[in-house]
Amino acid sequence: MEVYLDNGATTKTFDEVVEIMCNVLKEDYGNPSSLHQKGIDAENHIIKSKEIIAKILKVNDKEVYFTSGGTEANNLAILGIADAYKRSGKHIITTSLEHSSVKNTMLYLGDHEYALTILPVDQYGQVNLKVLQDTIREDTILVSMMYVNNELGTIIPVDKIGALIKNKNQETIFHVDAIQAFGKMVIYPKKWQIDLLSISGHKFHGPKGIGALYINDRIKINPISYGGNQQKGMRNGTENVPGIAAIGCAASMMYDQLEAHRTYLYELKSYLAKLLLEEIEGIQINGMPVLEGAPHILSVRIKGVRGEVLLHSLEEKNIYVSTGSACSSNKPSKTGPLQAIGLTNEEALSTVRFGLSVMNTKDELDICVKELKVMIPMLRKFVRH
Repeated sequence: MEVYLDNGATTKTFDEVVEIMCNVLKEDYGNPSSLHQKGIDAENHIIKSKEIIAKILKVNDKEVYFTSGGTEANNLAILGIADAYKRSGKHIITTSLEHSSVKNTMLYLGDHEYALTILPVDQYGQVNLKVLQDTIREDTILVSMMYVNNELGTIIPVDKIGALIKNKNQETIFHVDAIQAFGKMVIYPKKWQIDLLSISGHKFHGPKGIGALYINDRIKINPISYGGNQQKGMRNGTENVPGIAAIGCAASMMYDQLEAHRTYLYELKSYLAKLLLEEIEGIQINGMPVLEGAPHILSVRIKGVRGEVLLHSLEEKNIYVSTGSACSSNKPSKTGPLQAIGLTNEEALSTVRFGLSVMNTKDELDICVKELKVMIPMLRKFVRH
């Protein structure tokens, strides 16, 4: 039996999503820019998915742009704003908690004449809002931060932060990386004064290779690629129609039952945390308390055991977890979220992330913990000798 608990990295695609992708590939394969019926049929999938995402976010469907995924959405948001507003100021702000697709893009700008401020976070991964307020300047053009941290599950109060930013400087643009949040959390960009918001399909049972960026139509943003003027020239290139149809389908399936999904995920997370803490010695939870963090991510450190070793031991039993962000797991970082909350390198290296989905069951968690109870004492003995 396979137990997949790495849903922070990617999720299994819904059957309905696979079905709509196959139908588009086989039947509605026209170029959405073509004027004939095949093109119109393909374009209709784009229109429908835009409407679905816009309805969920309560924004105008003309403010939704499709990208190749979350990384491109984050890059377009940050680089596009930096270029469009460079004459208004060159101060940009982010946090030490960000995913590499935001962090490395901000560092790139910091190396190219932009003044970059990286805000620290506390032991739970939270930014001090007073410090953020004091950091915003007259020439601050952009603040970029995530809604849910991908390694810790920390929920950042982006609803409050939007108001804080605009009260200090109405001209400062607010970008939110909602890649781990979309599909599990309510998100209201306009109400929360968020100007740009990134999502990625494969984090909520859609396919890889498709994402979206909400761009408030009142702000300026420059494209980062040039071509055939698709999507109003903001994101050029023939649209990935099967992926776009699929992300709309997955978004609809997650949000049609959002509260039921959230309740179920918190039930699984609480159950797993209780089992781990009660049945295995030397386990501590990283970041926020279980029910205060995101419903699908549980980060724990296991005293005396390397997370990577445990990951591979579980893999031999067909149980799949991760040690952190899959995007950087092959390049251990000393500046990731685990270090940002104050963990030592040893503590960070002993961390395992469980990523849950609505497809998981308590029986699967029982199997995982049963194996851990056998493995962990054995691995600790190995380390001691």
